[in-house]
Amino acid sequence: MRNPARILIVDDKPQNVDILATRLKASGYEILTANDGQEGLAIAREQHPDLILLDIMMPKMDGIEVCQRIKGDDSLPFMPIVLVTAKSDSKDIIAGLEAGAEEYLTKPVEQGALVARVKSMLRIKDLHDRTQEQAAELAELNRNLEQKVADQLGELERISQLKRYFSPQLAELIVSSGDEKYMESHRQEITVVFCDLRNFTEFSAMAEPEEQLRVLREFHNVIGSLIFRFEATLEHLAGDGAMSFFNDPVECADPAMRAVEMATAMRDEVGGLIKDWEKQGFELGFGVGIALGFATLGQVGFEGQFHYMAIGPVANLASRLCDKAKDGQILITQRVHAELEDRVEVDSLGELEFKGLQKAVPVYQVLSALRPSPI
Repeated sequence: MRNPARILIVDDKPQNVDILATRLKASGYEILTANDGQEGLAIAREQHPDLILLDIMMPKMDGIEVCQRIKGDDSLPFMPIVLVTAKSDSKDIIAGLEAGAEEYLTKPVEQGALVARVKSMLRIKDLHDRTQEQAAELAELNRNLEQKVADQLGELERISQLKRYFSPQLAELIVSSGDEKYMESHRQEITVVFCDLRNFTEFSAMAEPEEQLRVLREFHNVIGSLIFRFEATLEHLAGDGAMSFFNDPVECADPAMRAVEMATAMRDEVGGLIKDWEKQGFELGFGVGIALGFATLGQVGFEGQFHYMAIGPVANLASRLCDKAKDGQILITQRVHAELEDRVEVDSLGELEFKGLQKAVPVYQVLSALRPSPI
């Protein structure tokens, strides 16, 4: 409510207007006046006074109709109305109150009663306005909260989808960046890691289905946790094998070294599983192939089932290396070895031929990483 409060006096008798205006100006209020109901209604709609003192008996439009029109207009703010009437007939007072007036005074108006009524109505006006403001603020907060919840739910859904093939850290980074270009088709140099179990076909031929599922769950839990721990991108996890890569969709430092460190961690942890499986009569092994090169990457699939893929010779070569690896071997290409220099201990296996490749490829076997993993 404004300060000082603005009061509209509506009465067809100038002397009544003067008396009320003089008394209220002495109390510091801003005064507006109207000489009939139509003028009073027009001023109320234009000026939005904080309080209206309204005579009932007036030409053109009486006070009850003015009150009805003001209270029936939802576009107007709350304006308390005090009826001022010379009549003691309770019917007029009741009609005015039913029309929406908040209070009434009878003429002649006593100074004390006038000031008391005005202060009381202005307190009600102030309380109403504060309540309306708080309600509007609360509604805005609710709208913002609803939008925030909707945004967070959408973000959680996108993160959940991305976690199928990205580590939680990468998934959250992609979503928080708001950059959809991460998922578009592009070309990038990556380090690809293929790994799978040796002798799984033979194992599947003799093991019960429940035993096969248990072995696969144990295997997937180990390599899946390591893929996410080292923040690699999971391209696929199918049966006894998995493909992951580094340096996309978010570039990382030293991707070749991270790939070798992840592979050695896999060899160690899967090696523990293999010992347990041997006790159960299952003869399984584990091999890894790592290659470095350019690939085309992007999202493929259909609505509700998308995958992030790397396509190119580097992926095929890593897969061929993995196929060639014996139990416990991690095989890397010459490019990977050149990136690592003396940071890993290797044995050269010479040039090996691979199905689908016209030329033999220099291959190295990783014995150990010579620096502790920073992960």
